Amino acid sequence: MYILNGKLIILILLLLIINPVLAQENDVFLREDFGDLEDWKPLHFKKIEEHTEYSIVKEGNESYLKAESRASASGIIFKVRFSVLEYPKVKWRWKVSNVFEKGNAKEKSGDDYPLRIYIIFKYDPENASFGQKAKYGFAKSFYGEYPPHSTLNYIWANRQHDERVLTNTYAEEARMIIMQSGAENAGKWMEQEVNILEDYHKAFGEDPPDTASVAVMSDSDNTGESAISYIDYIEVYR
Repeated sequence: MYILNGKLIILILLLLIINPVLAQENDVFLREDFGDLEDWKPLHFKKIEEHTEYSIVKEGNESYLKAESRASASGIIFKVRFSVLEYPKVKWRWKVSNVFEKGNAKEKSGDDYPLRIYIIFKYDPENASFGQKAKYGFAKSFYGEYPPHSTLNYIWANRQHDERVLTNTYAEEARMIIMQSGAENAGKWMEQEVNILEDYHKAFGEDPPDTASVAVMSDSDNTGESAISYIDYIEVYR
């Protein structure tokens, strides 16, 4: 259940502050070049005193999202949800200064990442099983809103793992998909491209809910370490 982990409670709150799905007819739902953060909302979890700092840095005609995490955790989320069935592809360009020595995706104490891209899937009670309705209904009674149905976390892992897809150590509803591992490419810009539908099938063995949100997080509250990370752009498209 999501109530076990403060960072996953963040995801519940994230879903409360974003707008409904935006109808689009273009091939690209989102092309964010981070000229500013007007289309993003910050998320601070009240029990985590230190927050990751997100800002825009400019170099000539280029601009980037900068995340500075120092024994901290918080995220930002795009304000508008999108249809995964209509826009199943995501690509981005990112860079991290370093990974965390104590970071380990298979241990709760190491559940920190210099950078991750979240795809957060909205829970739909009308299409839920009896068991899901009971579980998510309990969570709603506790928090006042439904938690996410599930999440895909595209992570820059701190170390090598044999698997590409891992179940989060706190919640089985969250799957960690390794895009980069270790420090080999730290300090380098890396291009990434994924298909949400394909990855969801690999991670959960079923079709995803249609409605989702995009979020970014850099967290180091468990390990107590520090990192500075950057994102050049994020694009969600057909």
